[in-house]
Amino acid sequence: MKIAVVILNWNGRKILEKFLPSVTQHTTGDAEVIVADNGSTDDSLEFLAQQYPSLRVIKLDKNYGFAEGYNRALAQIEADYYVLLNDDVEVTEGWITPVIDQMEQDEKIAICQPKLKMYNERDRFEYAGGAGGFLDQYGYPFCRGRIFTTIEYDHGQYDDPCDIFWASGAAMFVKAKIWREIGGLDGDFFAHMEEIDFCWRAQNHGYRVQYCPKSVVYHVGGGTLPKSSPLKTRLNFRNNLSMLYKNLTDQHLHKVIRCRKILDGIAAAKFLLSGNRAEYSAVFSAHSEYRKQMENLKRKRDLLPHKEPDTMYHGLILVDYYLRKRKTFDQLNILNKE
Repeated sequence: MKIAVVILNWNGRKILEKFLPSVTQHTTGDAEVIVADNGSTDDSLEFLAQQYPSLRVIKLDKNYGFAEGYNRALAQIEADYYVLLNDDVEVTEGWITPVIDQMEQDEKIAICQPKLKMYNERDRFEYAGGAGGFLDQYGYPFCRGRIFTTIEYDHGQYDDPCDIFWASGAAMFVKAKIWREIGGLDGDFFAHMEEIDFCWRAQNHGYRVQYCPKSVVYHVGGGTLPKSSPLKTRLNFRNNLSMLYKNLTDQHLHKVIRCRKILDGIAAAKFLLSGNRAEYSAVFSAHSEYRKQMENLKRKRDLLPHKEPDTMYHGLILVDYYLRKRKTFDQLNILNKE
């Protein structure tokens, strides 16, 4: 069995210097570490050549973003399992084996993530993945261990392996044959929401997404964009709409899109009232780009099977969190459907 741990780099020389040592140290046996460079203009490639001369490096000609960057890199790699790993992740000893063992138990398990914890606060879950991701019926993502800005401490409350809606792209294990079957990430997303869309498509095809608590990694988070970024806002809002349009069942599609337009309008008004005109404009730019992509989105939708995943949360997490004051995942009763 061949496992390819692939780190996508873009101008991350300092990050690689800090985090690559743990990856190379704890990735052994049948697993190979590969760096795919997304057209970096810093000295990343020189650093890799000098410090890691035996490491395989795939050089892309420009920055294709997270989604298409991985698509192009993985197309050049033969393996049984792909591990998409952010460059700012510290892995731990034996981090690969438990995930692979869990995925090997069922051919329908296509995707799996380890437990993600904060690099700087190591006893807390990490924002971008926690103990596995979920999605409410209106497209709002959250995690076991993190709902909006409430990030839980890890005291073993989520140490059970389970089906989840989405696995974090910060550390995502995928069976290579299923990656190819589904078509990889949606390159038009560029960045943000692409892993949720991918996991949703996998479930539409009848596959399962899981969380493995026996594997633990530590993620800095934040990536290449700051938390408050009009570009990040635009990509998140645009890609969320695109994901919903592609994957929702016919029964729910138009109702959900109508509701999201209203909710996004409220979000834009909130940005404006807080004096953040750039974020306000980003929301409207996102909707404009979404409309311009409609013909392309219709073609993608027509190629997909559609079913409602068992892991979808039938509620509006905004209401649960802000009005009902349900701040933690265990207050939502998703997994037992109560």
